[in-house]
Parts: sequence; structure tokens; C-alpha cells
Amino acid sequence: MRRIITTAAVALTAVFTLGACGGGDPLDTTSSASAAPSASGSAAGGAKVVVGSANFPENVLLASIYSQALQAKGVQVEEKFNIGSREVIYDQVKSGALTVLPEYNGGLLSFLDPKSTAASTDDVNTELKSKLATELEILDSSPAQDNDSLTVSKDTATKNSLTTIEDLAKVAKDFVVGGPPEFKKRREAQFKDVYGITFKEWKPTGDTTADAIKSDAVQVGNVFTTDPKILINGLVSLQDPKNVFSAQNVTPLVNKAGANDTVRTTLNAISAKLDTNALVDLMKRVAVDKDDPPAVAKDWLTQNGLA
Repeated sequence: MRRIITTAAVALTAVFTLGACGGGDPLDTTSSASAAPSASGSAAGGAKVVVGSANFPENVLLASIYSQALQAKGVQVEEKFNIGSREVIYDQVKSGALTVLPEYNGGLLSFLDPKSTAASTDDVNTELKSKLATELEILDSSPAQDNDSLTVSKDTATKNSLTTIEDLAKVAKDFVVGGPPEFKKRREAQFKDVYGITFKEWKPTGDTTADAIKSDAVQVGNVFTTDPKILINGLVSLQDPKNVFSAQNVTPLVNKAGANDTVRTTLNAISAKLDTNALVDLMKRVAVDKDDPPAVAKDWLTQNGLA
């Protein structure tokens, strides 16, 4: 995933000023939910639409938003949440085992073409459409972005005069970097080629990355910019002047054969309403308040006239 740091930072500040990915118990079972299908709401051929998610709380939340919105339109839905990383679930959408998946356009493009230099939403989507398997399509991207970042503690930033990823080149050899288990495979070569950075060690820290930075278990980490712990822990997300992390708009990925016009229209309506401020607010409820993701999803859909 890749993310716009400044946008999310403003959004985080706004959320906490008003008193308002991380946290929340991951869903570790497969559940199914369905509503009575209508002639216009059923998927192609009357089959169920299978909504999947990756194995982190924000993606589970987004999948629940998709699922409940589709059910409200009379679509039969089966939920298969918390499956795994993109390396696992992309092929499941391609095969039709999953029909719908909340994706992040820049991260998906980087997965399909690690050498892509597209940065803006439009450029990323144009390239992405040309690289997708023929069985797949992306629908409308939302304004909501959850970008990757390399993030450090305030003390580390001050002590080493760090404001950009480029600044890490002078100290990275002494730094342990944390992130999702697949982070090293996805990014090690890019950081070395683009910024000349070689880290001392890579640790898989997953959803605990922000806490690991705070405790100095790692000195730098891949924290998603909608994670409220960036503000709570007083962390600093470094600027990315060479765009290793591109636009990361929340974007539905669908299997063409499994989705009809009702599915496409419903998901596009969600994208039109979902922005970064809303996503940060929703993730605060999941990660900090420990609210149940399906309940958070339902509240947002109701407030926006989508359920």
C-alpha cells in the first residue's frame, strides 16, 4: 500500500481535535450473510457475491461496508474476511473464488509492476487497468487514501534530523525497520535503488508497528497513515519526495463474471462518499474505541444513505 502522508495527517488532527490501521480484533473465521435477493440485485446468474478482505482491520472494515451495502440492494452476499495478504487474495479474485475485494490502487499496481513510477491517482489507475488480469476490473476509486509511510519517533527524527525518507540514508545501516511480514520482499530493492537505503535488519511487526517504534524495538516502520497511533504516539511520518509510495486510493477490485450492474453501481456509490477524513474517523472507532467493525460500517452506511 502507498499513502499520501500530508492528507492523512491533516485528517488525523481534525479527528482528534473534535475529540474523536491498526487495532480491533481481526476476524479469524469465515462467515456468510445474505439478504433476500431481488431480480436486479442478484449477481450474474443468481449466484452469491463473495466479498473478501485482507488480514488487517481497515480492510475488514471496508469489506463489511461493501457487504452490507450490497445486501441492502438485495444482493446475496457471502463474507470471507481476514484471508491474508495481496499475494494470497489476488489470485482468489482472479479465479472467481472471491467476487469483490477492497483494494488500494497504488499498492495493487506495485504488486503487479514493481518498477512502475506512476504516482497520481489518474496515472496509477490508467496503468493499473492495463496490467490487471483480463478476468478483473477496478471500479471507481474513492477520494479516501490510506498511504504507506516510513515513520519514526519524534526523538529519532529530532536526533537524526530526519524529515524525508532520503534523510534515512545516513543512518539506516544502524536502524531496524518494521512492517508487515511481506514488507521486506515488496520494498527492500526499491528503497535501495531509489534512495540508497540499506537497513540493519527487517522485522515483521504487523499491526504492532507503531507501538514497536514508540518502544524503540524498531527505529523506523511502515505505518499506514490512517492509523490513529501516529498521533497518539507522537510519531513522525517521513516525506517521500521520490514517490516510492504512490497514490493509495481505496478502490474496489471485482471479478468481471461475478459482478453485475447492481454490484458495480453500489460499490461506486460507496467510493463517491468515502473520503480520507471519514476513513480516519472510522479507524479511530475500530482501533482505539474497539468498536465492532460491522457496527461501525453500518453506522457509516446509514449516515450516508447507503443502507
